[in-house]
Amino acid sequence: MKNNICSFVFLIFMLAAVNITNADDGYKLWLKYDLISDVDLLKEYREMIHAIMIKGESVTIQATSNELKNGLNGLLGSTIPQVSNVNEDGIIIADAFNNLPLLQYTDLQSKLMKVGEEGFVISNEKVNGNKVIVITANKDIGVLYGVFHFLKLLQTNQDISTLDIVSYPKTKLRMLNHWDMINNTHEYWGLLSIWYWHTLPTYIRPHYIDYARANASIGINATSLNCVDADPQFLTQENLKKVAALADLFRPYGIKMFMSPNFNAPIILAGMGTADPNDLQVKEWWQKKVKEIYELIPDFGGFLVKANSEDEPGPGDFNKTQADGANMFAEALMPYNGVVIWRTFVYEYAPEDRAREAYDIFKPLDGKFAENVLLQVKNGPLDFSPREPFSPLFGAMPQTPLMMEVDISMGGLGKDVNLGFMAPMWRETLMADTYAKGEGSTVAKAIDGSLDKYKISGMAGVANIYLERNWTGNLFGQANWYTFGRLAWDYNITSEQIADEWIRMTFSNDTSIIHPIKKIMMGSREHIVNYMDPLGLNMLMGWGGYRGPWVDNSEHATWNSPYYHRTDSLGIGFDRTKTGSNAVEQYYPQVAEKFSSIETCPEKYLLWFHHVPWTYKMKSGNTLWDELCYHYYKGVEGVREMQRLWNSLEVKIDQEQFESVQMLLKIQYNDAVTWRDGCVLYFQTFSKLPIPEGLKKPQHDLEYYMIHDPR
Repeated sequence: MKNNICSFVFLIFMLAAVNITNADDGYKLWLKYDLISDVDLLKEYREMIHAIMIKGESVTIQATSNELKNGLNGLLGSTIPQVSNVNEDGIIIADAFNNLPLLQYTDLQSKLMKVGEEGFVISNEKVNGNKVIVITANKDIGVLYGVFHFLKLLQTNQDISTLDIVSYPKTKLRMLNHWDMINNTHEYWGLLSIWYWHTLPTYIRPHYIDYARANASIGINATSLNCVDADPQFLTQENLKKVAALADLFRPYGIKMFMSPNFNAPIILAGMGTADPNDLQVKEWWQKKVKEIYELIPDFGGFLVKANSEDEPGPGDFNKTQADGANMFAEALMPYNGVVIWRTFVYEYAPEDRAREAYDIFKPLDGKFAENVLLQVKNGPLDFSPREPFSPLFGAMPQTPLMMEVDISMGGLGKDVNLGFMAPMWRETLMADTYAKGEGSTVAKAIDGSLDKYKISGMAGVANIYLERNWTGNLFGQANWYTFGRLAWDYNITSEQIADEWIRMTFSNDTSIIHPIKKIMMGSREHIVNYMDPLGLNMLMGWGGYRGPWVDNSEHATWNSPYYHRTDSLGIGFDRTKTGSNAVEQYYPQVAEKFSSIETCPEKYLLWFHHVPWTYKMKSGNTLWDELCYHYYKGVEGVREMQRLWNSLEVKIDQEQFESVQMLLKIQYNDAVTWRDGCVLYFQTFSKLPIPEGLKKPQHDLEYYMIHDPR
């Protein structure tokens, strides 16, 4: 009996050890390279892949070689040898085209003419009569991108017998904007920076390389290291050496380093009496500083600047224009081919309509910026709300390159707590038609340069990468990081395709797992819109942890919720037509006409553009009040459905991943209920109308929600 007990205890420890070993904590992201589970497909792949032939000695080719070997070894479950010649079928050739004299084929040459410096070609070819798979490009970085794409084909169980892939990025700059501070924290409360600033440049942590690998796998080629609310100390020689150490690590993966400077750095660091961008001494100071940076980082990308918003300094403090400020940096960077990315998130707390300000400030400056300046425009006119119409600046600056900024971190949608798949949201903006040059003048064409023949183009995302083992806090935050890279590379990829890829690479190729997770993801953003900001409401934010449409405690009118929803006894919504702020005039006539009419305005933007009576009859036949209530309740039910679908996967996916998401969904559900009940009760004090029959009445009175933080 004693021996049996000992054996039982030993078995328990053995099982525990196995569980710990096999647990998936999310660190590997979508690059897990687990053994392919489909036995027949695994056999087929093994028969097609016998060896690897790689030529070239650059650091990028070395990174490519390591990735291809590690990926194939993991996916195929065996070591794939590297060879120097093609003497049998089943060899993968990965290299820049000019290193492959065996492959001087006209068809490959013509394909490579299309892909530029970063694109790649993957095809099945014959060399010396042997069947091979060729991954080639014009430059080494394209080969790396091609290898990642090929490994994705295997991860997602695709056919590799008839490959003819020609892929290249739609935008030139595909950039992450980190909002990290010099004290190793992140701008968002409770989160820590992935950069261990105090141990750089000596201590190089392994996750820095994995960060670069992950970005390269989805085509991200630039990163801005620090928060746009910039600490000037980032520009000291000591800290620039730390930036240089990271730049050295990222270089093989095609990632250029950018930084956000503090506009008043000459005052703070050099004791100058001014930071006026037209002052010759100020210009000279920045020119010396830029020279210092390039001596440490020869391929430094440039500056990302936030100025004159949220109390950050800028040229407006010296009665100079935004163009004056941007051009000062542009002049300093020009000799090194550096660029200035200037955020249009600029406002002066104007009481009329903050949604007008970016356009009103920057449109008159079109053509006055230096040629190495890009304006970085948020997807909507305001500030990363769950839903906004596209910014009217897109298509309105034909002489000034624009790049779109999106919020991967979901700052206005619950941050790392909420599950929200952002592909539908970002594509909603990208596919929107500005009519700048007639029908088909989409936002996507405005930012890729094709609409106005920009020489530089780009797309930026506020990073959601923190000091978390799974990088993003919420496992589904990884999907948004992945999505950003995929859309910045090719905005024509559908949300469904992106979700399918990510699920297969992160969880499984099992359709019984894919279908419920995809359903969760595809509906998640709309659920958040419904329980937060339905029917075009926006900016129902709060300060100090309290949230809701009642928040009205800032000295700045535009930092208060009532400023945006304009609720009164007659109705709700911000009148942005001719009878109000007339912000609608900033759009091209075809768009403005649609938004201006309450009958033709899409209901998802109705309260953004119109102050609507409570009893107005909606398309559903409901009154506005009833429709508003139904949306709030529908949002909560959507989160409940996400919980149900997720719980159905308990025995099918990794337990650690399952429990992590399950707990976060519980928080999201409780938050959704709080948002719903607080908002409905608050707006009811104006409408004086009952909550529709059949909807559950709030558990508490309005005062409770106004004074209790849901967390």
